[in-house]
Amino acid sequence: MGLLDRLKQGLQKTKQVLFTDVRDLMKPGRLVDQNYLDEWEQRMIRTDMGIGPTDEIIGEIREQYWSRVVDDGLDELIKNKLIELLQQDDAPLQINPDGPTVLMVVGVNGSGKTTSIAKLANRFKTEGKSVLLGAGDTFRAAAVEQLKIWSERIGCDIVTGQPGTDPASVAHLACEKAIKENFDICIVDTAGRLQTQQNLMAELSKIQRVISKLIPNAPQEVLLVIDGTTGQNGISQAQHFTDAVACSGILLAKLDGTAKGGVIVAIKQSMELPVKFVGLGEQVDDIESFEPASFVEALFQ
Repeated sequence: MGLLDRLKQGLQKTKQVLFTDVRDLMKPGRLVDQNYLDEWEQRMIRTDMGIGPTDEIIGEIREQYWSRVVDDGLDELIKNKLIELLQQDDAPLQINPDGPTVLMVVGVNGSGKTTSIAKLANRFKTEGKSVLLGAGDTFRAAAVEQLKIWSERIGCDIVTGQPGTDPASVAHLACEKAIKENFDICIVDTAGRLQTQQNLMAELSKIQRVISKLIPNAPQEVLLVIDGTTGQNGISQAQHFTDAVACSGILLAKLDGTAKGGVIVAIKQSMELPVKFVGLGEQVDDIESFEPASFVEALFQ
């Protein structure tokens, strides 16, 4: 499938909420009055788009169409407003020109970190890059085992430690191996944690320092994985993790499993972080770079 078809499939649940009976809302000739605006508002709020973005879109409809009847231009007005709200500066992955590029991946328990790492690793492999994984979630044996299974399926190397090993030491070993064996990409996993667990958040800072001592300016990216099903709570996660380790971007996971895909709009309006990737399914290739225009077009088809 092409990008647009993959997005359409992954956003199906959000589309069902946002555009249930949308044919009636967009039916030419319908009067735009308060009842009409209320219907749009209810749909947008249910996707966890947030009060601010919803108010902006409703305000735009009110300004352009109040007491007028719906025509084909309303569809374009709403799409253009959503694209405007989602716009971000180009944020390509930062690549280290002088050695391995290190990606550190963080997020709360159950956010989809391990699967997201596998998707990223597979993406880099298909681009012809050599990939090394660092299994830094040493507190959960299942997480290490899951990452090992993914590494075997994808065909990339992995560095692991004994259960309970200092995660920073695993990151150190992974970076050492990446340097010695000339890997293009080193992806370091970290244990899931609540954003309120200050001691564990401090541990992330330690891992970051250890990496930077081995490889200057590393990690080149600190990607925060947010579970799309968490809705507005994702904003709190983003703020706390960014404070701890200066996240460089967001990977929004599990969009296929939620009707709250509108949270991406709320996150963009609340945070300065760019959304770099979106996870759209359970398969290893179900990941796409985030493009606002494609995202919005998929919602409307």
